[in-house]
Amino acid sequence: MNIEIITTPNEELKESGFGSLKSCNSILQSIAKMGHNIELNICTSKNDLIKIAKRKPDLVILAVKYLSIKNGNDIWLSEYFDKQNINYTGSSLEVLKFDSDKVLAKLHLTKKGVRTAKYFTAIPGEYKSGKDLPILFPLFLKPIDAANGNGIDDLSYVRNFTEFESKVLSLHDSYKLPILVEEYLDGKEFTVSVIETQNGMLSVSPIEIIPLLSTNGLRILGQQAKKDDSEEFKKIEDNNIIDKLKQLAIDAYKGLGVRDYGRIDIKTNKKGECFFMEANLVPGMTEGSSYFPKACLNQSELTYDKVIELMIYGGLNRVPQTELTI
Repeated sequence: MNIEIITTPNEELKESGFGSLKSCNSILQSIAKMGHNIELNICTSKNDLIKIAKRKPDLVILAVKYLSIKNGNDIWLSEYFDKQNINYTGSSLEVLKFDSDKVLAKLHLTKKGVRTAKYFTAIPGEYKSGKDLPILFPLFLKPIDAANGNGIDDLSYVRNFTEFESKVLSLHDSYKLPILVEEYLDGKEFTVSVIETQNGMLSVSPIEIIPLLSTNGLRILGQQAKKDDSEEFKKIEDNNIIDKLKQLAIDAYKGLGVRDYGRIDIKTNKKGECFFMEANLVPGMTEGSSYFPKACLNQSELTYDKVIELMIYGGLNRVPQTELTI
């Protein structure tokens, strides 16, 4: 098969993606071991995409969601290759919107009966006092569209209206969008890797994430923790919580209409009840540190090469007259 990986100089992107050029090269090496013809493209313009489309590869692997165009509209890669009738990995543009807009995902899944943390959105000055807020303190605030923990720190946890106003203003100044305000869940953090395999079967791998205790006595999985790779990962031994996490992740994956693979973030309260937090549909793929491959290794004992093999399985099976077994 002729396969091409597409990424961008993505340091400036606030959206999530597979990661750095190093991550993309790791994916390339894994696919090369399978015997496919594989090429890595660092795209900076629409002309780069046009050249790829003219080559008509059997499959393109989208390592980022879009190509950022200076002084122009972003080009969403899934939409572009759909129009070119080129086979690609991952979800369509309509589904990727659930990744980019956390509120949209919560609203969609709530309508389908999937349990999410209570939430509302806020802009500076919208609420005049704590009594006006739809949810009681403590609350947790974060950007509506940012990934990789951007905008999340100890100050995201607010206990009164003064702290609430300050964080809303700070985030709004940085992101220029309404702020997502959630009920604070005082349980544990989990992430679940989901990969579609044969006949619609799903490989589901949950793992617990334990952020370091901050100076304020909080465990906040924010920008600094992710940048420093300071969080710990713990294999889950309780079969009851494993079953709950898997079921919620599957419900979210199917409810959002995800294709091929995705990562579902879940948090619990002290009662152990599970709540959908967000979906990451182009998950980080840095070998040895990114959550997606770590969960697959720690919980399901899948090597990095095996994870890549599974992730492209669906895409390869969309190639006409191709029969693959994994």
